[in-house]
Amino acid sequence: MRQTAVVTAGTAGIGLETALGLAAAGFAVTVIGRDAERGARAVERISGTGPAHPARFLRADLASLDEVRGLADRIAAEPLTVLVNNVGAMFAERREFGGVEASFVVNHLSPYLLTELLLPTLEAGAPSRIVNVTSGAVGVAKRVFDAVEPPGGYYGFHWYGRAKLANLAYTLDLAARLDGTGVSVFAADPGGAATGMTTGTMTDPKIVSPGLRLLWPLVRRKFARSTSGPASVAARPSIVAATDDTLTGRTGVVIGPRARPVAPLRAAADPRVADAVRRLSARHAPIAAG
Repeated sequence: MRQTAVVTAGTAGIGLETALGLAAAGFAVTVIGRDAERGARAVERISGTGPAHPARFLRADLASLDEVRGLADRIAAEPLTVLVNNVGAMFAERREFGGVEASFVVNHLSPYLLTELLLPTLEAGAPSRIVNVTSGAVGVAKRVFDAVEPPGGYYGFHWYGRAKLANLAYTLDLAARLDGTGVSVFAADPGGAATGMTTGTMTDPKIVSPGLRLLWPLVRRKFARSTSGPASVAARPSIVAATDDTLTGRTGVVIGPRARPVAPLRAAADPRVADAVRRLSARHAPIAAG
């Protein structure tokens, strides 16, 4: 039976390298993005490697939950073996999408909603896998999820980490929920790579809290060191999570930057955090539209 994979934000950077790895492993790969030209180039690059199955591109703006719903409708009509939620974004200035803070939408609500809508398809195609891309930035996140945003000023790096923490808590909670269904759920931490996000937003001191701005030369050097590697290396954790035979039958595992299982951040495994994230997600991205 043909194995299929969907990679969100798969037209460049870590997402494209993940798609290339999955194609090399024999998957029929669909890459998702909002730019048709980049999508065409991504498909051309994957096709140039001589994959066993043709790649394709589907256009969707994953910052729009309405477009996420439309994308899910298109994907759900076909078998699905692996879903890689690679989408991610960081913003120097506070923004909103659909009335909700942008970082929370892109980094958590969008992959959460797409995953939930595709669960019947993934269960029908079991054994199957869900891979949610996380980040080391979860370690600097505020851990209260009574609302989309905590009180205080907006600092993009910390808000990005908080949205990624919400998604990591969801990932571990989902793994427990789906245990025994044949759908395994993993988180993959790419570490860092030189991508559009890291070479752009992460050079702006406004993304960190005032205390860290006082140390900006040190903070910026640390950011530069941690995001200097190639995207092909940063994609390895996602590829391993999606394909490695040693993970068969396992679930709720975090694959770290060295492409090996690591312990999850304690806060992400806290049932109270998972509970709060579940309620917040259902409020702002209800599974049933409207």
